[in-house]
Amino acid sequence: MFNEQQAMMMALDISGNHVMCLDLQKNRVFDLYGKAIFGNNVGIEVCLTYVHPDDRQRFQTFVDRLSNGIDKEAEWRYRWDYNYTGKGEPDWHDMYIHAIAEYADGRPVNIIATLSDETEAKKKEREVEQLSERYRTIFENSIIGLSFYTPDGWLIDANRIMRQICNFDSDEGDAYYSNVNLFDVAPFNEVLDRQHPQEHWACFLSIVPEKNMHVYLEIGVHPIYDEHGKLMYISVSANDVTEEREMYLNVKKNDVKMQKVSAAIKTYEAELRYMLQASNMQTWRISLDRDMLEFYSGLNTVVRSFSLKQMQKIFVNQDDEFVKSLANPAQALSKPVVYVGQMYPMVTQSSTEIQWVQINCIPEYDKHGRLLGAFGVWRNISDLMRKQDMLRKEEQRARESGQMKALFLANMTHEIRTPINAIVGFSEVLATLTSSEEKQEIVQIIKNNCDMLLRLMNDILTASSLEAGEVSIKPVDVDFSKTFNEWCDSLRPRVQEPDVQFIVDNPYATMQVKVDADRLSQVITNFVTNAVKYTRHGYIKVGYRLAPAPAASPSASATTPAASPSGSATTPAASPSGLYIYCEDTGEGVSAEAQDKIFERFFKVNDFIQGTGLGLSICKAFADACHGDIGVVSEGKGKGSLFWMWIPLQP
Repeated sequence: MFNEQQAMMMALDISGNHVMCLDLQKNRVFDLYGKAIFGNNVGIEVCLTYVHPDDRQRFQTFVDRLSNGIDKEAEWRYRWDYNYTGKGEPDWHDMYIHAIAEYADGRPVNIIATLSDETEAKKKEREVEQLSERYRTIFENSIIGLSFYTPDGWLIDANRIMRQICNFDSDEGDAYYSNVNLFDVAPFNEVLDRQHPQEHWACFLSIVPEKNMHVYLEIGVHPIYDEHGKLMYISVSANDVTEEREMYLNVKKNDVKMQKVSAAIKTYEAELRYMLQASNMQTWRISLDRDMLEFYSGLNTVVRSFSLKQMQKIFVNQDDEFVKSLANPAQALSKPVVYVGQMYPMVTQSSTEIQWVQINCIPEYDKHGRLLGAFGVWRNISDLMRKQDMLRKEEQRARESGQMKALFLANMTHEIRTPINAIVGFSEVLATLTSSEEKQEIVQIIKNNCDMLLRLMNDILTASSLEAGEVSIKPVDVDFSKTFNEWCDSLRPRVQEPDVQFIVDNPYATMQVKVDADRLSQVITNFVTNAVKYTRHGYIKVGYRLAPAPAASPSASATTPAASPSGSATTPAASPSGLYIYCEDTGEGVSAEAQDKIFERFFKVNDFIQGTGLGLSICKAFADACHGDIGVVSEGKGKGSLFWMWIPLQP
């Protein structure tokens, strides 16, 4: 029949406990159940030899107090040697003892003790502590702010970066944040459901007056569930983007967005793995004993490994102090390191491009203080570096644009004032004159200044269109020979120097082509106007011809100053590939240094001669829009110059 004694035996079998008895009258120890000692009927002195030397005195005191009736019941933990042979190294086990004194006639006669072997449990407990400490180190040294909350929104822990961002009172905690619920503060109170919180990402201005906090943050919220779907934690990641946003505002660009970080974690190990993947990071470990550098996907899966001799080769900048120090890994890794530089794509091999990385390195020691190696994380920051480079370029472009606009306004103020003053002044003089010849002369001066002002306005409008990227070409069918003569007739009065001959080179009696006549008229006008400004004697020759695309800049010898008959009977038999237009003069010429800049906006060869510096840049923009070419030929100052442009013709 199943009795109480059988039930007790089954319970002892299940628990794995042992029961022994110390007979105080006979000073003998023997097993009641199981095998707690190496044999029965041995003295307490023999038992003490199997207790760890550091625990013997306390073990003796434990027995004495029960034997003398001081304690009726007691418990204690000690180390016991399972190597009963006495040969070789001791086999220490962690033991737990619970003892009760048995009395007769008011005196203790026996001590009954239950023993449990806790060795495996202690070992697992130490392993868990080491793993937790390792995860804690990675958590603390993350390059983004991280914090964890209970399912009902109360703060559990925050890493170093999060404490810095939120101005915690100390590393141990913060009174304000510990008493504020996550679901009660903005913006979480508007976007998170207390019962079923969802993943959320946002970038916003965070203001906490109580903590003197005023920063722009990228915030990621991730609820963490167990395998049964129960909410365990709420993870919050934060990245301070205040500095990046200020740069973004300075260059007035809308395309700078920091890479979002979404930490999704199930268990503590899975949480860190998801965080590393979402942050484009990987963990790595260096073992000095194994002569190995290993990169991990998450925390356990090795994706690439290198010997320590190969380790230096994965870095691009071999002259960097940190990279050079890796020749002696034990010395280089003996202290924490933060490295930012370029690495060859030898780790993930997901791209053939050299990668910018940020590496955090923490040394790892054994319990005796011996350096084992190092571990840490590395992050691919190539996108961030590219965006920072774009910001620098756009900032430089904006600065140059501002300088050019300031120069433009200064030039326009002077250039517009000059013809307006002439028009106003001579208009007042006109009313006082009586001679028709004098009036005619004044009217011509006013007309010339009106033409100058009109050209100036046209140049400004054209430059504005170029700034907005609105260079449009509108070809029409024209008889270019006839149109060219009309342009030259209108330009001839501008050559007013008596020692300057105006020569027209029109080789064809008629020539039907399809071109943007208005744009070509503007080009020829700018060429002739510049020649008039810088030519005091000799000639100004303007002409054209059909010609193939120039292999190099045409030379002045291609158009000699001999006059060509304007009424030639020749007509082109077949249209070559394009139209070549030129204007040659015997004026001041252009120096070699100025020839490299003469087609830039606002550039002037002589600042004391009237002009905006826009004309030739407009001509170049037209040539570029037509897929043509433009240039200048001059042997230097005082030797004249030849400006030319070639554009392709439509069939």
